Amino acid sequence: MSAVDLIAIPSGEFLMGETPGDRFANDTERPCHWVRLPSFHLSRFPITIAEFQAFCPGHCPNQPGNIPVTNVTWTDAVAYCDWLGNQLGLPLRLPTEAEWEYAARSNQNTLYPWGDEISPELANYRYAEDGSRVGPGHPTPAGNYPPNAFGIFDLAGNVAEWTQDSWCADYYDAPHDGSARKPSGTSAPARALRGGAWDYLPRLLRCSWRDSYPETSARDNLGFRIAASLD
Repeated sequence: MSAVDLIAIPSGEFLMGETPGDRFANDTERPCHWVRLPSFHLSRFPITIAEFQAFCPGHCPNQPGNIPVTNVTWTDAVAYCDWLGNQLGLPLRLPTEAEWEYAARSNQNTLYPWGDEISPELANYRYAEDGSRVGPGHPTPAGNYPPNAFGIFDLAGNVAEWTQDSWCADYYDAPHDGSARKPSGTSAPARALRGGAWDYLPRLLRCSWRDSYPETSARDNLGFRIAASLD
């Protein structure tokens, strides 16, 4: 993997939010709404430990460099985007929630980035819906599972991912142009995260699943990938 491996995601329109017939859908995924996005670029893989260590050498010592980086706050992730963007002369940033879900769905309207069924061969998650242990119980190397139709890896499972957006608990008044939702008030906002992680249940790896943490949180199952608005 190169220092920045960006995939061109074509412009398009999609239904964001609750997938029809999804028994695990909840009010944070409603109302389902149309979003039209311009083309953008998204990193093929989540940012790895080795890539992040070029910016912060002491981070995650003694861990394999090909594992997605974790224990990074939203602020850390934004700082990395700014640093790498300056190095490469590119306007790098975190993806918006809409960009993330559009890329995950890859012109499909299925529960997961590859279809409606899930198995341990397709993603890194710890437990089946019946509570039985099925996964390795730790992050695995980036790109260890098959990509989706856009050629993007690890959109479901392994590590959950920060997005640009401030957290809103539903999609009422959500933008229809793929832009990020802005913070309100003066306190540090919670930020939306996507994708599910290595210690999650399958229901939390769905394309429409969303959650949040304060932007100052750092966890062992939470990382990020990068995006860019490029001609």
